[in-house]
Amino acid sequence: MSVPAEILKKVKLLEIRTRKIVNNVFAGEYHTVFKGQGMTFAEFREYVPGDDVRSISWTLTARTGKPYIKKYDEERELSVILAVDISGSTDFGSGDYFKGEVMAHVSALLAFSAVKNKDQVGLLLFSDQVEHFVPPGKGRGHVHRILRDLYYFKPQHQKTDLRAALAHLTGVMKKRATIFVISDFIAEGYDQMLRQLGRKHDVIALVVRDRLERELPDLGVVDFQDAETGEIVTVDTSSPSFRQTFESATKRRAEERDRLLRNSQVDRVDLDASNSFVDPLIEYFRRRKTRS
Repeated sequence: MSVPAEILKKVKLLEIRTRKIVNNVFAGEYHTVFKGQGMTFAEFREYVPGDDVRSISWTLTARTGKPYIKKYDEERELSVILAVDISGSTDFGSGDYFKGEVMAHVSALLAFSAVKNKDQVGLLLFSDQVEHFVPPGKGRGHVHRILRDLYYFKPQHQKTDLRAALAHLTGVMKKRATIFVISDFIAEGYDQMLRQLGRKHDVIALVVRDRLERELPDLGVVDFQDAETGEIVTVDTSSPSFRQTFESATKRRAEERDRLLRNSQVDRVDLDASNSFVDPLIEYFRRRKTRS
């Protein structure tokens, strides 16, 4: 299936913008935080005083009559999975970008950072089911495929169920991976599955929100449509009591979401769709670096 020219143009523009950020500020922070999972054998060399005697290869030493040690290099390669919410609630935004666009930009930033770090990167798109999965791969061509899918793929469903996506990753990811779950987390009952995934993998929740989801301005009488159910409700936003009720309910939902994430024992990064998404990620990486 051919990809429309406007999608390819968006991918190219996103690559140009993202690679500049990665090269200038982001890749170094990523590199120092997400290190390899072990050491891989590099070569033998003759023993010199001061080398760790535990590294001596006694088999080669016996065969040559000279002491040799095994040299190891850090195994840098990681598998990074971007689990991205494409449900109906992501088609909302009060700033320059919808939440879904911010999720695509964040995914591009992380994907190019992973490739620059010689890591593998994969993609999972989900709504209330797994919509699309791209196994981890390497190289710019693979990242381009991921970006095209982020822009071009059309979900079959509008609702959200994180459990389906998390269960899928638990089943298919056999080796330890770094998994970024990028969503507004407008869902329930996913904490047990998220905790199960976090026992084996390094899981980070990137929570993308918009300011109008927290504070409703006075816009008069307005029709609101639920992006996931299609239900339309007419409300009077000029009513102070209605705005207070709305903000209280929104605050309770946010507190419940934060409680679920906290109980799941995964890291959380809050990203505001109306502001920079780069700074909070860099701040998180630096905090994480200090505690590692």
